[in-house]
Amino acid sequence: MTVDEADRHRFLIPEEAAAIRARFGTPCYVYDRGTLEAAARRALAFPNAFGLTVRYAMKANSCAAVLRIFRDLELHLDASSDHEVERALRAGFAPERIALTSQAPSRRLEEFIPRGVRYTACSLLQLERFGAAFPGQGLTIRVNPGLGSGAMNRVNTGGPASSFGIWHEYLEEARAIALKHRLSIHGLHTHIGSGSDPAVWTRVADLVLGLAESLPTVSVVSLGGGFKVARMPGETETDLTVVGEAVRAAFVAFQERTNRSLHMEIEPGSYLVANAGAIVATCLDVVDTGADGYTFAKLDAGMTEILRPSLYGAQHPIDVLAEGRARASVVFVGPTCETGDILTPAPGDSEALAPRDVPRPEPGDLVLIGGAGAYCASMAAVGYNSYPAAPEVMRDGPGDYYEARSRQDLGSALANESGPA
Repeated sequence: MTVDEADRHRFLIPEEAAAIRARFGTPCYVYDRGTLEAAARRALAFPNAFGLTVRYAMKANSCAAVLRIFRDLELHLDASSDHEVERALRAGFAPERIALTSQAPSRRLEEFIPRGVRYTACSLLQLERFGAAFPGQGLTIRVNPGLGSGAMNRVNTGGPASSFGIWHEYLEEARAIALKHRLSIHGLHTHIGSGSDPAVWTRVADLVLGLAESLPTVSVVSLGGGFKVARMPGETETDLTVVGEAVRAAFVAFQERTNRSLHMEIEPGSYLVANAGAIVATCLDVVDTGADGYTFAKLDAGMTEILRPSLYGAQHPIDVLAEGRARASVVFVGPTCETGDILTPAPGDSEALAPRDVPRPEPGDLVLIGGAGAYCASMAAVGYNSYPAAPEVMRDGPGDYYEARSRQDLGSALANESGPA
């Protein structure tokens, strides 16, 4: 399914954006409860044959207000660090509903596992350390199946150019470590970023199930996330029902072949939160570089609130809320002293500029940046040029808002600095 021009912000109308600016200032993140809940329910309805667990990949947005909404809908969590486990526990998640799947070996494993937190070993070293600390216990292993998917290498989490997981050719070594420590490998995890094509999801499922066939103790298979989100007009979004039916059929075929009924896990991140968030910003200045150059609109939001365009060449809808004004071709930039602080790069190319056709901005104009619920607040370059973290606001309904995280002040940013005066 595709998103059209009229649906690009989905929940935040200009009058509400103006009210939010007046109350909370800019830049400001705004999340919509209704959109979050609707996305979660779609994920919970993902077709499955023998049971389903939906784990929210909390790295996408770890705001406590967002986590509590998903907690109350009985989603589980995938945490990517010890710090995220701690945030999840503080948000009220039961330990057994949290899975720690981290690139770096955990420094708090001996604390978390006895409390009930699930563990996914992402390397042979992690597997060895878990076995030494908890012999005879069960866990999940993450395997790099040798196949990747994604728009570019930076978002590709499988294949030989990715460091995520145990390389599939080393499964025999993983089995040997498990045998040495009497570990039960009950879960198999993969994540390659699969997009919206049902044929790709079928191929991923077949590949993962082939690995599961060689691990007879596996009873749970996680396909990870990678569900495509349509942020921009005309983009195609993953239809969970369509890809889910393709995956369900692969699990049924596996059961008929092996007599093993595998429980399925999925780990959506962006899919649940991306279009539930927007950034309310203000235009600060407008400059140009002559007749053969560009017109730049400088916003008070940039890489300190939304790093994805600078990092990936990611595309986000940007609206200047000014009616009846002549249109112009405009490059949007952030406020930092950094050439790369660009909000409108060419698609997939953070080095190139791609002006947008918008009402010509003027200082003071209200500007909305859409699709900002995922990998924006959680991945922002906070602190660069000493810019503080922007506030996060939850919209419970029309005109009904509360501050989920207040704007950081300079005092709190400097509070942990020490040394001679």
